[in-house]
Amino acid sequence: MHDSTVKGASQTPYRVGFLLVNQFTLISLSSAVEPLRVANQLAGRELYAWELLGEGPAIQSCSDGFAVNLDKTLADATDYDLVIVVGGLSIEQNLERSVLAWLRKQAQRGVVIGSVCTGAYVLASAGLLDDYQCSAHWDCLTILTERFPRVGCNNQLYTIDRDRMTCTGGTIPMHMILAMLSSRHPQALVDAVADMLICERYRADVEMQLVPMWSRKVEMQPKLKEVLQLMEANLEEPILLQELADFVHLSRRQLERLFLKYLHCTPSRYYLKLRLDRARRLVKQSSRSIVEITSMCGFVSTTHFSRCYRKYIGVSPRVDRLNCQPDYQSAANEQLSA
Repeated sequence: MHDSTVKGASQTPYRVGFLLVNQFTLISLSSAVEPLRVANQLAGRELYAWELLGEGPAIQSCSDGFAVNLDKTLADATDYDLVIVVGGLSIEQNLERSVLAWLRKQAQRGVVIGSVCTGAYVLASAGLLDDYQCSAHWDCLTILTERFPRVGCNNQLYTIDRDRMTCTGGTIPMHMILAMLSSRHPQALVDAVADMLICERYRADVEMQLVPMWSRKVEMQPKLKEVLQLMEANLEEPILLQELADFVHLSRRQLERLFLKYLHCTPSRYYLKLRLDRARRLVKQSSRSIVEITSMCGFVSTTHFSRCYRKYIGVSPRVDRLNCQPDYQSAANEQLSA
């Protein structure tokens, strides 16, 4: 592809810095980088240049254990047009004050700031998402919403709001970068990049990220899907089962049959599991007290909350806060199916 086909063609490449947080997710990074590489390849010149950055030292670990060599630490990082924070596991624990200060300076200089996976938590902590809409991995949305009331958290796959670009995780960063390319280049180049990456269709920013457990199972049952969405939106003050059934014009027995057929558990068990999932994220990812979490997740008392938590997750909330229990999900699912 000739240079003349690129809108606003310039010999100076658009410089992108990928700031890697400790335990970042490698798939999110590669999904964001590859469209830039392919754009360069198809254009026949360097439209984009990128560097891997970190607070230091010169090597950063990702969530699957690989060690990645950084191009620069923040102390010697140079000018960028766009900086994208690549988040991952235990984002609250892996936050560095020096990273927040560096990001604020970049924003003050007019650099476009972005994030993928749980990286939005870093931007919000730096105050860079106040009064912006933002997207983040579903596992991070609870703590984002609770900690940063001025951030317009949504459940979209990605959000481009003025000079902020935020995204969920997995392969979705590829779609956010393709959207960015569409704003800077002719569609022919963007389509060619997508074809090279075997991207069969563009994911629009307004599409919602899928929620675990039920999203793929109930796509053909809209009434059940509607009830599940209601449950997820009302965890602090749970809705009575009869009211849920009335809302979708079903009897209570009909609704129970749908749950048993598609999710292999009763509505009450499923609703409890949703509340416990949220509770566990708050236990592991926030400093909220057990009393606060009890109220935020719709339990009548800390005694009741602790009893339910121990039954489905295997340990008390206080013990779980201190000791990670990686197999809790499978154990809880077994309890639901029992």
